[in-house]
Amino acid sequence: MAIGRTISGQSLNEAEESFNISLRPKSLDECVGQYNVREKLAIAIEAATQRSEPLEHILFYGPPGLGKTTLAHVVANEMGARIRCSSGPALAKAGDVMGLLSNISTGDVLFLDEIHRLSTPVEEFIYPAMEEFKVDFTVDSGLHAKTINFPLKRFTLVGATTRAGLLSAPLRSRFGMLYHLDFYSSEELTKILARSAQLLQLQCEDGTLELIADRSRGTPRVANRLLKRVRDYAQVKGTGVLSVGIVESALKMEQIDSLGLDELDRAFLRALVNVYDGGPAGIDAIAATLGEERDTLEYVVEPYLLQVGFVRRTKRGREVTKQACDHLGFKLHKKKHDSDQPELFENSER
Repeated sequence: MAIGRTISGQSLNEAEESFNISLRPKSLDECVGQYNVREKLAIAIEAATQRSEPLEHILFYGPPGLGKTTLAHVVANEMGARIRCSSGPALAKAGDVMGLLSNISTGDVLFLDEIHRLSTPVEEFIYPAMEEFKVDFTVDSGLHAKTINFPLKRFTLVGATTRAGLLSAPLRSRFGMLYHLDFYSSEELTKILARSAQLLQLQCEDGTLELIADRSRGTPRVANRLLKRVRDYAQVKGTGVLSVGIVESALKMEQIDSLGLDELDRAFLRALVNVYDGGPAGIDAIAATLGEERDTLEYVVEPYLLQVGFVRRTKRGREVTKQACDHLGFKLHKKKHDSDQPELFENSER
């Protein structure tokens, strides 16, 4: 059920990634939101440029879809440098990294997405590359093995991760700048959508982009994805112009409500209310009830429900909140207190 969710922050396929690249800002001035991060980056870039030095290594972390990859490309553009991209899972052995590092020029940016998924041997191999700009590469094996000390050009490693907690302490300590990306406000998402609509030459009536922004879960990738779906709907069912009616119909067809909840979110909350009387319930129990993977619920569904205050995490498990019940029209069953329960060995008179 979770595969291909419209409101997921994860990229769905290569076609969507190409669509997003066409809408990607090229400079810090074109970026919207993340003001604190952009201000720090601007100062660091200007200082490095004045000294004619590459930037320190940078780590961007936060939920998917907030612009970590975009900022990596913006940093490279601002520094006038080339960017080479890879990801943690793609670098299986030291030779894979060696191929990347040997082709890097002075000042280039090496971007590694999902850097927390680097294998331990690869991670340890890049430590000296990050610190001393050299690597010890072993050629051949057994009796014929020999280690070559390979000097590297000074480069900037930009890492991105959605799971900063899984990053090892030695790797994290080698990044000079660590930036956390926050969710965007509806106003910021509206500005992003206005820019995207202009690039797509899309006509929009007043209030339509705000409607999409409110349902985008604070995530630009979701906002652009919804804009694309609404554009298709307007082209087929209307005149190609985004009107309030067209937008509402398109989002209703996608089963996305006014707060950006989709059917999986509602199923999660329904299970908590109907099966577990509002909780507390363990995540494994909820996953079994819904027939979903635990990781899907914990890292894809729950973060937004926690953000909007619809779910509480307690030591005993997950609990639904009154706001969630009010939003979805659920009615919680009244729980019995412990004092209402009969004693196990209570004497009964006959």
